[in-house]
Amino acid sequence: MIRIEAETIARLEELLDEDFDAAVERILACDGMVVVTGMGKAGLVGGKVSATLASTGTPSIFLHPGEALHGDLGRLRSKDILLALSNSGETAEVNAVVPVARKIGAAVIGMMGRRQSTLAGLVDQVLDIGRVEEACPLKLAPTASTSAMLALGDALAMVVLAERGFEREDYALYHPAGSLGRRLMTVAELMRQGDELPLVALGTSVTDVLLLTSKTPGKPGAALVVDDEGKLAGIFTDGDLRRLLEGGDIALLGAAVDEFMGRQPKTLTCDQLAEEAHHLLRENRVDQAPVLDADERPIGLIDVQDLLDIGI
Repeated sequence: MIRIEAETIARLEELLDEDFDAAVERILACDGMVVVTGMGKAGLVGGKVSATLASTGTPSIFLHPGEALHGDLGRLRSKDILLALSNSGETAEVNAVVPVARKIGAAVIGMMGRRQSTLAGLVDQVLDIGRVEEACPLKLAPTASTSAMLALGDALAMVVLAERGFEREDYALYHPAGSLGRRLMTVAELMRQGDELPLVALGTSVTDVLLLTSKTPGKPGAALVVDDEGKLAGIFTDGDLRRLLEGGDIALLGAAVDEFMGRQPKTLTCDQLAEEAHHLLRENRVDQAPVLDADERPIGLIDVQDLLDIGI
């Protein structure tokens, strides 16, 4: 069964033609929504295709054809596109919706397995899945046909995504929850700043640095050291403190932090992604990274705990 479905999907490549290109161009030029409709298993696939379009920058909803014929066609507008799914092209409810959609003024794209079907004669573009033999032992239950529809729907959505120039940051906007959205948050959204950012000048004693960090909200694991111009000179971390104390000379706590700070810390910019920050900390085996502006002045601090708190 898996082999039948895989071979069915593989054959789709040979069926891609100018209608696929035209469907992509039509969606890119659409000022409204892509309204997806289909009955039964094709409808379930249509719901997923609609969700994929919506999550990748193309406004889309699913419209049940039965409900559409009883008033929900009011959801469809003249500037919208109707994407109708039917393997046979003879699904009565779907074929009844399409002429009304045309009267409303919407363009219609059909996805089907029979170019000689009723639906094929009603639409502007045909997305052909070919004549499919179902993987079902009875050759009846929608299996290979729905897999083909799903793959072709994904192809349509992903080509539109690419042509639209949809980027990772755009994807993050539509996926604020879940691990994907969290990894695509920007450093600016996560960094410690303002009162939570401990800044000290060169020459500050280690004791004063410790007093400052202990009073800083969130108890950061590092303080950033700046020069007379406010530019980053170094970072003093909990690890630096441990190494200092390992020598057993408590008097060193009165020395300037300059002697013990890291002078070339790995840094970030506020427009980098959380996953990039995670990669930088992990690869360099550090727990903190300063965030700098274009003038190399510290404007924030990313602590490994900030990433752990959002599940990265």
